[in-house]
Amino acid sequence: MNIGPYRLANNVFVAPMAGVTDRPFRQLCRSFGAGHAVSEMVTSRRELWNSLKTSRRADHAGEPGPIAVQIAGTDAQMMAEAAAYNVARGAQIIDINMGCPAKKVCNKWAGSALMQDEPLAVSIAAAVVQACAPQGVPVTLKMRTGWSQDHKNALALARAFEDVGIQLLTIHGRTREQGYGGHAEYDTIAAVKAAVRIPVVANGDITTPEKARDVLAATGADAVMVGRAAQGRPWIFREIVHFLATGTHLAPPLVAEVQRALLAHLQDHYALYGEFTGVRSARKHIGWYVKALPGGAEFRGHMNTIDNSAQQFAAVAAFFEALGARMDRLPVAEESACDGAYAESEA
Repeated sequence: MNIGPYRLANNVFVAPMAGVTDRPFRQLCRSFGAGHAVSEMVTSRRELWNSLKTSRRADHAGEPGPIAVQIAGTDAQMMAEAAAYNVARGAQIIDINMGCPAKKVCNKWAGSALMQDEPLAVSIAAAVVQACAPQGVPVTLKMRTGWSQDHKNALALARAFEDVGIQLLTIHGRTREQGYGGHAEYDTIAAVKAAVRIPVVANGDITTPEKARDVLAATGADAVMVGRAAQGRPWIFREIVHFLATGTHLAPPLVAEVQRALLAHLQDHYALYGEFTGVRSARKHIGWYVKALPGGAEFRGHMNTIDNSAQQFAAVAAFFEALGARMDRLPVAEESACDGAYAESEA
C-alpha cells in the first residue's frame, strides 16, 4: 500500500506509543518486519520544540524512510506551524494525533479530546494539510471511535477528514472513555472503511497473526497497527506478515537472535538517552522481553537495581547466555491480554 508517493513494505504497522516508540524502537520493529512506523507524538508548542524531550522524540538519524512524525495540539495555526517545522527537519509524512486517551493530554483538549469538538478537529486537519501540501507531504490522522459510548463520531469525522485532504486514517477500536480497558470493537472501523476512499488502518488488541487476519477480514481495512503486543516481542511483525501471506506460522525466534536484537537495541537506546536516563528508561523494555521467560521475574527484580549501563548490558547478555544454554528458541508465545506493565499512551 501507499501513503502519498511512498510505497510501504507491507500493511503491518507499529503504533506510535508515547515513551516507547522512539527511534531505536522504531528501527527495531522495522528490522523485524514492520511496514511503517510513526514517531511518538511531539508537541505543537513552539517554546518546547528545542527541549530535550522533544528533540529526542524528533530524532530520526539514520532511520529509513518514509519518516513519519506525529504532532499533537489544540490550535490549528500552531499545528500547521509544527507540521511545517517538522517537514523542514526531514519529516516525509505528518500524522495528527487525535487518538491519545491520556488524561494529561486530554485535559489540555488535545489527543482524543479533540473528537468532542468536531469543527475544531476538522479545522486542525485542514490547516495541517494546507501547510504540508506545498512540499508534497501527505498527512495522516489517528483517532478513536469517539469520546464515549454515547458519542461515537468516528464515521462523521472520517468523512470530513477525507474531504479536507487527509490521506490515511488509523482508528483505534475504543473510545477515549475506555482508555485501554475492555475489548476493542471493529464495527466502527468497518463502517469508516465502507464510507471513505482513502486507506484505513485498524488498531486495537491485535496480538496474534490470527487476530490480524480476522480484523482485516472483519473491517476490510487496508492495514493493521500493532501497539502493546510489540513490547518485548518486536518479531510479532514478521510473524503477522508471514501468516497473512502463507497461512502458516513461523517458529519462535532463536534465543541467540533475541539476545543480539536486545543488546543492539540497548546500545542504540543508551546512545540516544545518555547514561542516567538511558539505563532507567531501558528497564521497561528489558522487563517486557523477559516477562514470560523462565527466571524472568527474578531477573527483572535484579535488573531494576542496576543503575550503570555497562552492568545492565552485561546482565542482559548473561541472562540470555544462560537461557540459550537451556533452549534454542523462545517458548511459543501465548496470546497477550495487552495489559503491559508500563502504562504508556498509545497515541
